[in-house]
Amino acid sequence: MHLLKRVIHPSITLDNLIPAHPQCFTRIATRAIVIKDNQILLMFTKRYNDYSLPGGGVDEGEKLIDGLKRELHEETGAHSIRNINAFGLYEEFRPHENKKHFSEYSIMHMLSYCFTCDIGDVLAENKLEDYEINNGMQVCWVNIDEAIKHNFKTINNDKKQGLSILRETYLMQEIKQRLMAT
Repeated sequence: MHLLKRVIHPSITLDNLIPAHPQCFTRIATRAIVIKDNQILLMFTKRYNDYSLPGGGVDEGEKLIDGLKRELHEETGAHSIRNINAFGLYEEFRPHENKKHFSEYSIMHMLSYCFTCDIGDVLAENKLEDYEINNGMQVCWVNIDEAIKHNFKTINNDKKQGLSILRETYLMQEIKQRLMAT
């Protein structure tokens, strides 16, 4: 899959990026790009006041496409997921802050595989995880320009923001440029 961007968090030195570094683990995720009637399907997270693409971690042994379908269905209630095509890979090395899982690691090597797809016309009930519910996540159809503008406002004005907002905003800009250009 085509590499869209590689990001190294400023707190991480190149010495820490040696393959198989003992403080680094790799997390593989998928992100869904669903566009319909000039709107994009996104998740809004109240806690971080940001928009993001639906998706998440791929389970061990799970194929990327299966993980994409599972995550998209769980987060949004999407069904009849079809016409799946590779969009690109966003790679990042960032501090690992979730000490509940993989507590022995301080660096996460995050690989976000992004795919475009179509879905059925009506969203079923979603099945968010407890932390997603606690963070106030909700599925919504949004004008991509409004979502990008909103995320930039959060980046510039809100002190409490997640590490993913830069990735998600970059991806939305790429989506707009490559898929929604008029």
